[in-house]
Amino acid sequence: MTLASWVESANGDTDFPVQNLPYGVFDAGLGPRCGVAIGDQILDMTEVELGFEPELFSEPAWNRVMEAGPALWADLRAKLTEVLSDESYRERVAPCLVPQQGVKMHLPFRVAEYTDFYAGKHHATNVGTMFRGAENALPPNWLSIPIGYNGRASSVVVSGTPVHRPLGQLKGPDDDLPRFGPSQRFDIELEMGAVVGQPSSGLVSVAQAEEMIFGYVLLNDWSARDIQSWEYQPLGPFQAKATATTISPWIVTAAALEPFRAEAPPRERPVLPYLRQEGPGLYDIALEVAIASAGRDETVIARTNMRELYWSAAQQLAHHASSGCPMRVGDLLGSGTISGPTRDSRGSLLELSWGGKEPVEIGGGQSRSFIEDNDTLILRGQAQGDGYWVGFGPCTGTVLPAAPLPDWAKE
Repeated sequence: MTLASWVESANGDTDFPVQNLPYGVFDAGLGPRCGVAIGDQILDMTEVELGFEPELFSEPAWNRVMEAGPALWADLRAKLTEVLSDESYRERVAPCLVPQQGVKMHLPFRVAEYTDFYAGKHHATNVGTMFRGAENALPPNWLSIPIGYNGRASSVVVSGTPVHRPLGQLKGPDDDLPRFGPSQRFDIELEMGAVVGQPSSGLVSVAQAEEMIFGYVLLNDWSARDIQSWEYQPLGPFQAKATATTISPWIVTAAALEPFRAEAPPRERPVLPYLRQEGPGLYDIALEVAIASAGRDETVIARTNMRELYWSAAQQLAHHASSGCPMRVGDLLGSGTISGPTRDSRGSLLELSWGGKEPVEIGGGQSRSFIEDNDTLILRGQAQGDGYWVGFGPCTGTVLPAAPLPDWAKE
């Protein structure tokens, strides 16, 4: 029988049944504080007494809980499940619930560092085909190594935060010289983000890396494709990826996703021992991208699944640490764009429109090759269980016009 909660809204159509219990930071008018989503409510962790040290929840971030380690993570989840499913706790716990409607969500953890990977084979193949041809689509190292770049932790924002169209150097194929101005090929990338909950100081196995991962968020890696095409050689992404990275407001714990383990695609080349993973390393999480233009309802433009990734978050983390790079509590690892094998499963507009040549219909007679001002992009993810699902809540961002150029920056 499916476990139920005495919080009635947690037993119907919701991302947040008692099987989920994700962690976030909310403000209902008393300042930001740690909370746990249950149905359409939030359990205020600064008000409820569960037998844990109050200092764990004394700041508006889940970093102290992460620092406490996997044993406490398990104890906390077990206690939360007990008090939110056992009717005998209702009288004591119900006064600590806050309606989700109307609260302001904040980043759920302090982001220490941000690294973005390139772990989706369909995405890497699509992009490589567009720019290098099908015969050279994948870089020679791609099947052997989780490729990534170090991004900007300062640019990570929570869902609902508006994003201004970026400015940067642009140079078209027919331009003699670059110019400076707003990106005209602004894009999204549908990704999952792994939240690192334990530090490292040297080589870690993939199994150890699994134990270090606290949970997951939806992640939108906003990307200025025209800025990227001019700047990326020889050192890779820089300002094209520095505008913003949007994450969903709730950390869905690795424990909540455990029932949804999924095998990675077959290896096409032997994996070196330090990257070998025993058992399923991915999760069966259905993902979608929707777009809402100003004044119009949203249209879903892509559907895919996290199991399409070639490299798991644990493999990415193990590789990241392999050089001696210290991993820190609060590190965020982006998976890279998650695309599937069909056009309607591509996780970026660059792929969906095939570089702008095949615009995507979004309803009302409109189409998009890339994002226009005042468009809102929405990412969603759900793992389907038996009589319930585990969701992340939407990951949204509206693109505002670029900041006006001051006179000193004009030609």
